[in-house]
Amino acid sequence: MTGASRIHNFGAGPAVLPLSVVEECRAALPNLNGSGFGLLEISHRSQVFQDIVDSAMARLRRVLGVPEDYTVLFLQGGASLQFYMTALNLLGEGEKADYLLTGGWSKKALAEAQRVGDAQAAWSPDESGFKRVPNNGEYQIREDAVFVHYTSNNTLYGTQFHHLPDSGGKPLILDASSDIAGVPIDISAHDLVYAGAQKNLGPSGVTVVILSPWALSKVGDGIPTMLDYSVHASKGSLFNTPNTFGIYVLDRVFNWLEENGGLEASIARNKAKSDLLYGELDRTDFWAPHADKDSRSVMNVTWRMANESLEPVFLAEAEVAGLGGLKGHRSVGGIRASMYNGCPLESVEALVAFMRDFESRNS
Repeated sequence: MTGASRIHNFGAGPAVLPLSVVEECRAALPNLNGSGFGLLEISHRSQVFQDIVDSAMARLRRVLGVPEDYTVLFLQGGASLQFYMTALNLLGEGEKADYLLTGGWSKKALAEAQRVGDAQAAWSPDESGFKRVPNNGEYQIREDAVFVHYTSNNTLYGTQFHHLPDSGGKPLILDASSDIAGVPIDISAHDLVYAGAQKNLGPSGVTVVILSPWALSKVGDGIPTMLDYSVHASKGSLFNTPNTFGIYVLDRVFNWLEENGGLEASIARNKAKSDLLYGELDRTDFWAPHADKDSRSVMNVTWRMANESLEPVFLAEAEVAGLGGLKGHRSVGGIRASMYNGCPLESVEALVAFMRDFESRNS
């Protein structure tokens, strides 16, 4: 496989992976680590796969700075299952939880929590829509809330927290699915962090869950076995057959991150990409960025065109030019460039060059 055969992939997920990781997967398909077993054929009970699980967890801990007393799980079901699972495990009978609503995914998380207990929105946007995240002091957390939940990056609208939300001293629960390992994160400031892998960490089908001692101790009784954090923790994420392929890729992605400067370098690369694209969007009123400047996401850049009738033309011509995945989410419309960890700066440079050419031909 060569880079010349690949498009510039701005899809929102499953997202682009580093080419070197894709090539490692190809090499492992017929024979994984010299075991004689193919990557898609290895037993999850084998020592070969156990070594991969151990490696993935160790690399994740190093890159993200996970405290030693925190538990790391590799689960399935994506963030969508965690919307329900977090509340089911942490919200006891008669207890309350507060949610910061910044987009479609946090709304879904709240809806699932309300199936379990008294969960409510502590903050939701005004009539202007999801153009920003709240500042500390704009909302009030209930004194008897058990935890506060927020989504760090809003993929649909292109907004992102650039500060730690004030939880009023309550445990913080974080959905970091779309910016984990790509922006600053203090794991120790949170009691539970979860993230679907398919944007920054690997393919779809693996979900990372990181639990503090408090979170693990909070798990109640009578929870269905497959939804019980303590069960998965006691079995080292191998209670049932996991996504073996996905965990292998996740290990290789964290290896790639370590070889390329770790979290600090990943943050710098993502800032360079977003600075380049936002610089172009702000250069002219031909483009109309969606998010307020102080809430702009470095992962998902969303915008419209001043002349919205040109948007289908832009998207069609972009596809022909080898720029894929730029169509905005169906609930929002417009244009969206997702620039996750695996998206190289060269792809953003190609996009900006295309945008300048398109503007010159359609101004």
